[in-house]
Amino acid sequence: MNRTQAKILVFITALAGASCISAQKTEPIRYGDFEHWVTRNIKESAVLGGEHKQVFAVGPERTINGEEPYAPAGGTPWASSNVLAKVMGIVKTSNAVYPDTRPGGGRCAKLTTKLEHCKAIGLINIDVLVAGTLFTGRMFEPVTSTKDPYTKMEMGIPFSGRPQALRFDYRVEVPNTNSRLYSSGFGAKKTLPGSDNAEAFILLQHRWEDADGNLFAKRVGTGRETYGKSTTGWRNHHDLKIHYGAEGSSYMKLLPEKKSYYARNSKGKMVPVKEIGWADANEAPTHMIVMFSAGSGEPYMGTPGLTLWVDNVALVY
Repeated sequence: MNRTQAKILVFITALAGASCISAQKTEPIRYGDFEHWVTRNIKESAVLGGEHKQVFAVGPERTINGEEPYAPAGGTPWASSNVLAKVMGIVKTSNAVYPDTRPGGGRCAKLTTKLEHCKAIGLINIDVLVAGTLFTGRMFEPVTSTKDPYTKMEMGIPFSGRPQALRFDYRVEVPNTNSRLYSSGFGAKKTLPGSDNAEAFILLQHRWEDADGNLFAKRVGTGRETYGKSTTGWRNHHDLKIHYGAEGSSYMKLLPEKKSYYARNSKGKMVPVKEIGWADANEAPTHMIVMFSAGSGEPYMGTPGLTLWVDNVALVY
């Protein structure tokens, strides 16, 4: 190959690379820039001190005053671990997901792990550990107990695309500790070895319902990462690759039946979505679950102070 031919080959290769880049399509997930938030002003019960608390949700800007159960509006696909609870008639709130401001301006989502304290002499005296979590789906309010938290969360939204990756900006702060705390509000707190991690994942499922209203799914696509170390500032335009078919098994295994996520069936009843296998690599999904969390362990377990910031969530095709 002479020098002229080599130059032509380099030019063609560069042109092909530019063509691939220009062909890449990015589709933002609605409200995934976290510029718009619902602010809920709720007064907790007098027996708990009657404090006025703010609870946030991702969606069209509005303010809700009072203990009104939240239902998403305006087409937002996002729900979170922030909730209004009524236990034994007592109003309590939990908020571990907040709007925050990035350096240089613009808003983002801040997710943190914290202890929610609830004390009423003679009635309630509990600490519940909450890992701030954002997910596509819905939380049903009011929450009336800490038992079986997944039964209050409808996980996933209808979706039929086949993206290559989930793209987002993120930042992580991990406390300098080597322990986790378990505190469900029942029994003594437990300190366990090993620090928790923040995590991000995307699951694509093909779901169906049988004649009895049971929901089943096969896993179509999987992408998951955990973050156990603090970052130096923000990491922008990060791509979490989606692996199709059983290729995703090394990134996140099928959900065991006892840890199934829940969704509403055609009768409006919340039932577990039982993952029974891996879909063929070319299967079309029916639902998508995207989750970001300041913890990656069991419910009510984590490292207090662990914080994850997220912004500009999109799908890459």
